[in-house]
Amino acid sequence: MSEPGNIAIAGGAEFGGRMSDLDRRAVELAGGASAAIQIIPAAAAPDKNQDRAGARGVTWFRSLGAKSVYYRAIIDRASADDMHEADHLGNADLIYLLGGFPGHLAESLKGSKSWQAAIRAYASGAVIAGSSAGAMVLGDFYYDPETSTVRPGLGVIGSILVIPHHERTGLSWSLRLRRLAPDSQLLGLDESTGIIDDIESNGWTVHGSGDAVVYLRGKQYRYRAGQVIPFARLPRPCVDCKKYP
Repeated sequence: MSEPGNIAIAGGAEFGGRMSDLDRRAVELAGGASAAIQIIPAAAAPDKNQDRAGARGVTWFRSLGAKSVYYRAIIDRASADDMHEADHLGNADLIYLLGGFPGHLAESLKGSKSWQAAIRAYASGAVIAGSSAGAMVLGDFYYDPETSTVRPGLGVIGSILVIPHHERTGLSWSLRLRRLAPDSQLLGLDESTGIIDDIESNGWTVHGSGDAVVYLRGKQYRYRAGQVIPFARLPRPCVDCKKYP
């Protein structure tokens, strides 16, 4: 059986130029310039921004040298169950979930044919990446600011509960989440900052201009670009994707 691929999660402000190291590394892990990159813009659909956001992602990855970049017409649960869309995700080398509305994104993808295809691609070596809402929903649970509740996520990164835009939301969200989800591992990611799991370094490598902050047993551990968060402090993502449908 193939080894699972990699996970890249970012705190927001994607495609703005200050997170190019993270995205270049994701493309490299996906196979380089020839990697098939598929962008899921569903999180931007509630405010009708999916086409602009998706096209911006395509322009960005092509500026990094990627030659095969597309955004999918996945904007809700019905389109996420479209087999045409699922087939494209199943053959992807890098699948990128954009930011926006995490509740809409999770409900669109969870259990869908497209997400099942994405997990199969990941289990065979593809990279799954997400920024802001796209990063939040990858955990077992995520915080939905629209309902002020913790809801079930897509389960790829386990119990890690992501706080995006951490330089602005960290204080209020961390206090709230420690009350709502006391057993979850909190991870704060500043805008233009992200991490990628790195088996060779036995941890998550930080990329970007801000901080990655791990909340653990009442303490905060801050990491910056080039530093590695050990898996002993922040768990490794799923390594047995047979549990996913």
